[in-house]
Amino acid sequence: MKKLLLAGGILVALLAIYFLWKPLPSPSATLYVASTGDDTARGSKNAPLRTFKEAIAQAQPGTTIIIRGGTYKEPLSITKSELQIQAYEGEKVRLNGRELKSMDGNRAMVTIHNQHDITLDGLTIENVTTKSATDTVMGIYVSGNSHHITLENNHIRKITTRAVDGEGNGHGIAFYGTSAMKHIQITHNTLEDLTLGSSEALVLNGNIEDFSITDNTIRRSDNIGIDVIGYEGVAIKKEADYVRNGTIKNNTISQVSSYGNPAYGEDYSAGGIYVDGAKNITIEGNDISFSDIGIEATSEHAGKYADEIIIKNNTVRNNYYTGISIGGYDEQRGGTKNSVIEKNKLAHNDTEGLDGGQLLIQYNTKDNRIEENDFIASESTIYIANFFTQNYRTIVVDNHFDSEKGLWFWKDNTYESKAAFEQVVNH
Repeated sequence: MKKLLLAGGILVALLAIYFLWKPLPSPSATLYVASTGDDTARGSKNAPLRTFKEAIAQAQPGTTIIIRGGTYKEPLSITKSELQIQAYEGEKVRLNGRELKSMDGNRAMVTIHNQHDITLDGLTIENVTTKSATDTVMGIYVSGNSHHITLENNHIRKITTRAVDGEGNGHGIAFYGTSAMKHIQITHNTLEDLTLGSSEALVLNGNIEDFSITDNTIRRSDNIGIDVIGYEGVAIKKEADYVRNGTIKNNTISQVSSYGNPAYGEDYSAGGIYVDGAKNITIEGNDISFSDIGIEATSEHAGKYADEIIIKNNTVRNNYYTGISIGGYDEQRGGTKNSVIEKNKLAHNDTEGLDGGQLLIQYNTKDNRIEENDFIASESTIYIANFFTQNYRTIVVDNHFDSEKGLWFWKDNTYESKAAFEQVVNH
């Protein structure tokens, strides 16, 4: 009997240890949200949660949050890391910002601050609007030292600032690296019907490196399509306040023009792709059309440069001012150096007759190489427009021009034949 009691006691003790020390059931790897859900529910497919806030609160590292189809007026604030947030397959998820309130001068439908390993997939973000000049409207806003962020298959539309006199600002997607921000992927998104004031459809600004912007569509925007920026005082570390080491590839950009934007009046100044003081950027395989400037690489800040920019294999056509532009727009700006423009097709740009030609070379350019490009002139007949003598050691070789006759402006001299131009250009 004593032996049986002893054995029973040992069994009870072992069971107690097991129940005290066994791991608790892990949180669900998947949480569901639905517009008809309930925040007291389990968060399963058949018992979804109601709000993004509750889903984020319950999420653990590695959780996937799946949003069922419907319209949501709640902003999505992603305050935890290692999450995948996606639309339910085949269902349209709309985040509607019509009732969005200002927060510290920003109206952003999706925010990510100081988080990492976040994927946002398949959402439609729309109708973020303001009349205030002090509010910046945004579809997606990523800030701080966020890293390993992926935005894919999202649709961002109708981000609108209606501030008087063009004093407002807006972005479809904005990354602001105040601290070190790395490993950014922006792919297969559509941004369209954007009224942006003085700002850009898709922007990376500040201390950001190692990024790719690929296979996106940007159209019908009244300011710059894609912008990578440096030296605007965004980053805490002044020496790291520029975007670097990235790729802008295979994007389709059209109808990007500042003409009629109250911030610019009747200026055709919006670039489809704009490098403003960034370094080591490859711009490849993009199609830019019916915009003001196809691709522009320079710096707006004196003494700073767009540096080591490779612009290759792009199709740049039917743009209003020019196809590709390098150099600052006046002597007080920075410029472009150590860059290559190669194997691009520049066709029928300068459609507004603004003397930008197919390629525009402006102030403060040095040590650049222009080679193996295919030039097709518009009615202006201008192939290369270089009205500025501040052009140092720029090499132009092995390019193809569709006619032996036309206009080439080089260091403020005019040449009316290919032969005359080629005789002086590299001498």
